[in-house]
Amino acid sequence: MKFKMQNKQNQLIERISVKHLVVGVDIAQQLHVAVNFRGIVDGDPLTFKNNEEGFASLLKWIKNLQRLNNLDETIVGMEPTGHYWINLSKWLSRQDLEVVTVNPHLVKKNKENRDNTQSKSDKKDALVIADMVKNGYYSEVRYTPEPFEKLRVLMSNRDVVVKRLVSSINQLNRWVDIVFPELRQVFKDIKAKGAIATLRLFPSPQELVDLQPHEVIAGWKSIMKRQPGLKKALLLLQVARKSVGTRQALDAYKFHLEQLLEEYDLAVTQLERVGGTSY
Repeated sequence: MKFKMQNKQNQLIERISVKHLVVGVDIAQQLHVAVNFRGIVDGDPLTFKNNEEGFASLLKWIKNLQRLNNLDETIVGMEPTGHYWINLSKWLSRQDLEVVTVNPHLVKKNKENRDNTQSKSDKKDALVIADMVKNGYYSEVRYTPEPFEKLRVLMSNRDVVVKRLVSSINQLNRWVDIVFPELRQVFKDIKAKGAIATLRLFPSPQELVDLQPHEVIAGWKSIMKRQPGLKKALLLLQVARKSVGTRQALDAYKFHLEQLLEEYDLAVTQLERVGGTSY
């Protein structure tokens, strides 16, 4: 295994010829720093913005260094940190420049090799990246076809929506524990349609104590196609009249419940749109 890994690294080193300009780019949210590195530093570091104008200035800088040093090829190395590197990487590829990535963990470990200190700066990071590329510690960037990228985006989006939905359900459970814990004697699952409808219509036990069963059923019927029956309505009224839930700050709790239900509804709707079963 070690022999094969060494062979792979040798191949990566051999790909870089004496005609290559090796550029290390330190990626940031708004500004990127690039330096040229061929064992020695050529030219001044370039700081450029994360937009078309900034990318064009980087390309101009690269072409100028190629001309001054009589170099025909360029390889640009960068850390795949977060998502900030993606647009620059694709833009450079469209300009027929080779883009590779280096392991962020190894970049951190190799910083001390530059000047025997653990100090950090954008220029130093870019130098370390270029040095790693020159020594074959890099990986080729493989761009996925559009259908796969679309699938990846949708799956990531679904994960975010599911997390928000789970969070809203957990908060609804907490709210019920404080204000109307007996609701679980009627509906075992708080996210059941009957439980959610009850929370919308009667957001505290105090709003149920003076109602009759037919009034509760009428309320359920107004927002549900198939509503619970008389037995559930009688049980709901019974537990509401004996509820030990808090009676303080009910206006604030009702407002909080309203917002929680809005978050829950939004997450359920978005999950249905992106594809997936609701909770």
